[in-house]
Amino acid sequence: MDKIRIIVLGCGNMGSSHARAYHALEDFEIVALVDRNEDNLKKLTDQIGSCPVYSDFDQALKQHLPDAVCICTYPSTHAEFTLKALDAGAHVFVEKPIAETVQDAEAVVAKAAETGKKIVVGYILRHHPGWKKFIDAASGLGKPLVMRMNLNQQSTGKEWKVHKSIMEAMSPIVDCGVHYVDVMCQMTRANPVSVSAIGARLSDEIAEDQYNYGQLQVRFDDGSVGWYESGWGPMISEQAYFVKDVMGPKGSVSISKNTFDLPRGSSADIGGHTSVQRLHLHHSERDADGALSREDEFIDASNEPDHDELCLLEQKFFLKSIQEDLDLSDHLREVVHTLKIVLASDESVKTGKTVVL
Repeated sequence: MDKIRIIVLGCGNMGSSHARAYHALEDFEIVALVDRNEDNLKKLTDQIGSCPVYSDFDQALKQHLPDAVCICTYPSTHAEFTLKALDAGAHVFVEKPIAETVQDAEAVVAKAAETGKKIVVGYILRHHPGWKKFIDAASGLGKPLVMRMNLNQQSTGKEWKVHKSIMEAMSPIVDCGVHYVDVMCQMTRANPVSVSAIGARLSDEIAEDQYNYGQLQVRFDDGSVGWYESGWGPMISEQAYFVKDVMGPKGSVSISKNTFDLPRGSSADIGGHTSVQRLHLHHSERDADGALSREDEFIDASNEPDHDELCLLEQKFFLKSIQEDLDLSDHLREVVHTLKIVLASDESVKTGKTVVL
């Protein structure tokens, strides 16, 4: 079939990685790059070669009538731009979250069904072989599960500026939480029944109704529980900023990565946010005397993809969904489902009450 002509909208960290993936895949042809930041556009065209550039998405869409659009802008614009792309007859890859509200997310999913176009949402961990091993290992620990996860970022300079812009639309536990709540749902294959959350505003640089630190707690109908913690800003501690740990009746499994006393700024390394390296699998089996009878196992995951390679895997899946007309209804249903959970956590922070789902 002919090459899939694609526009990349938003050429910061994620957009640039996805653009490099499209450039590497012969079935895609990048017909335009869109970003309001000229430096982003210049840096990217220096990497992938000359390409039409725009500061206005509507103009690029009208000019090129693409087969597909990759949306990597701020979360507050995801639903709007996705609907425009679908109305223009394009398939869409959109970074998480799919929308700011459940209502907007459901409208996007309905539009995809109406137009017959594909939407793939950037749940990057679903494509990571090490995270797949982590989910598989956790799924074998019995029920209920206790899931402990965080991703705190000591962001300064440009990163803090980006985080402040994101917080105008959503908190850290909403923006990043969709990844890890999705992981919890895959591990338990159970229905969440309630969400509680706490949050704190640690900076005068954000609005009074915003918070740059939060923690959510989810209860599932199989008895499993999970928490996720996320904080952004120059004041955030980097002690144990990356915890991915699951316990069940049969033992525990953790992403084994020491995040104590690392060089300052380590938590802002995007590549480290998905890194696994190895898994530590602990067994709870005991002998007749009550002592542990099995040695702990360490599962190697060191030969893992870097951030650009993960984006390439995502775009290979996007390509397959178009070329093979994959049914993405389950994918979109799960995307909306996880959005409901993290938005409920935001409601809990603001009301001080547990939200029943």
